Amino acid sequence: MFGFFKSQKVQELNCAAALEQARRKEVHLVDVRERGEWEQGHVAGCLSAPLSGLDVSQLPTDRPLVFLCLSGRRSASAARQALAQGLRCSNVAGGLTAWRSAGLPMRIA
Repeated sequence: MFGFFKSQKVQELNCAAALEQARRKEVHLVDVRERGEWEQGHVAGCLSAPLSGLDVSQLPTDRPLVFLCLSGRRSASAARQALAQGLRCSNVAGGLTAWRSAGLPMRIA
């Protein structure tokens, strides 16, 4: 009876899978950290859409969206917003902390 009110579960991708899908242009990576965080380093080719002003209707819809932030918490919130709007999306598990730990490439603005 109360299952109707449960939020949809956000699919998670590990950082290596997210990077590979982005390189193959299968997804759009969307970084939801604030601008100052973005400028300290981000994934090349990633869109910047800070969670504090996020309007998911302004994001591209031609491919699924893969959200990321520092730890994966803000990006999970962004992914839930996108799911609620019917967008195809997922979240990078562990965020950029996991990304850096895996030694994956970053760009400094």
